[in-house]
Amino acid sequence: MKTGKTAVMTGPDRPFEVREYPVLPVPGGMARMKLIAGGVCGTDVHIAKGRLAVGLPACIGHEFVGKVEEIGEADSVRYGIRAGDNVIVDIAVPCGECVLCKEGNDANCVNMGVTNGGMPDVAPHFYGGFGDYNYSPVKNLVKLPQGLDPVVACVFACPGPTVIHACGLGAKAGLDLSKVNVAVVQGAGPVGCFAVAYLAAHGVKEVLVVCGRSGDRRAAVARKLGATGILAYNEMPMNEILNYVKSKNGGIGADLVFEASGNPAAVPQGMEMLRNRGMYLVPGQYSESGGIEIRPQLITFKALSIIGSSQYSMADVHEYVNFLCGHPELHGTVKELASCYSVDEVNRAFEDAASGRNIKTVIVPTEG
Repeated sequence: MKTGKTAVMTGPDRPFEVREYPVLPVPGGMARMKLIAGGVCGTDVHIAKGRLAVGLPACIGHEFVGKVEEIGEADSVRYGIRAGDNVIVDIAVPCGECVLCKEGNDANCVNMGVTNGGMPDVAPHFYGGFGDYNYSPVKNLVKLPQGLDPVVACVFACPGPTVIHACGLGAKAGLDLSKVNVAVVQGAGPVGCFAVAYLAAHGVKEVLVVCGRSGDRRAAVARKLGATGILAYNEMPMNEILNYVKSKNGGIGADLVFEASGNPAAVPQGMEMLRNRGMYLVPGQYSESGGIEIRPQLITFKALSIIGSSQYSMADVHEYVNFLCGHPELHGTVKELASCYSVDEVNRAFEDAASGRNIKTVIVPTEG
């Protein structure tokens, strides 16, 4: 019987166990994908460190891009996905019945399920993003067009839809990117880098990135993706950063700040950078990383719009794929961000991701 490997988390701050399981026929409603690339998200690092709770043992990882190897005929016809197609697996399984789902906000379903919640010792075993295979509901698969490199699609498979969904929530509150003169992106990791590319592609005139150093690889990538300025908090005091941001928009501050660092200390700084009636999009604070003191009067005096965004929907994944297809000029830079490891190297991959050594850590099939 054919077997495959998958990384299993058995506890916080414990090494992953690489286990081998049989590759079984697909249950109805599901498809089996062969691994092409599985991204390590910052959320995965938080989970591995115990900052976000999951049932154990677990096959974590939610950025699986693979080739469909087996799918039932009825499911193939219903969803337009066939064996041989490359797909992104969307982790979120909204209930469709709660008040949020019914009003069109299924990304914040109050009964949200996940595709990778199965126990690895229970068939079909392969649920997460760090295994040779993945079994997921066919309704959670987003087909990649022929000609789109699946590794390119994997690099921002979660950050891309995350940014798109946050901007979509901003649009519902009046955000018009075509009218944004100055935007600040806090952080130059995967979410920050995609935010830069997305804002620049939508015509934002000044996209400023606040990150650790102006001369490192992350800053260089941000520039290649469209950043017009890099403000390094390890190289200049925060008051100078604030003054520079204000100077780029007639002395009043940024129209939009996008929090992508995950550092709680970034939040009060982001509020300071905004102009009156500015908008703060906050999808980056996705773990229990402690609290921080803010000046809530700034919300009042500046009449700020502060919008959290924790998940994304299938529609955002489709829009992400469309964005990639519409911007082939970005593909070379995007693919350069991937630092690749095999399933057997999962623990080294997580160590390098947690240390910030990589911009994007990706699990790929073992050669041969």
